Amino acid sequence: MLTIAQFANEAGVGVETVRFYQRKGLLAVPKSNGGIRRYGDKDLHRLGFIRKAQAAGFTLQEIKELIALDASGDRPRVRELAKARIEALDKKIEDMQEARNALRRLAKECAHGDDGPCPILQAFDG
Repeated sequence: MLTIAQFANEAGVGVETVRFYQRKGLLAVPKSNGGIRRYGDKDLHRLGFIRKAQAAGFTLQEIKELIALDASGDRPRVRELAKARIEALDKKIEDMQEARNALRRLAKECAHGDDGPCPILQAFDG
């Protein structure tokens, strides 16, 4: 059993992150035992789940739903959430590729002359 500081350290997060997840209802607040709250393997597993789901791009509200779905076994809803997340990631990738291509084009324009305003700076200014 771990104190909150040990728990946070073991999970690779700060104590305030643990408290934040508790306020959001993603992590349970353990009962106090002699004035000290203790965290176990189940808590570490839950925190790992939360961090991995965040890394996959899920919002905290979606993660809360995934946690509930884990208990209910509603696989169709889990797939629906995953599909929506994939679509959002695809859109973000598309947007980033467009931004990269635009910046690449501006860098080429900038390299073709030293006179006048820089095309890159003009693009950001307007």
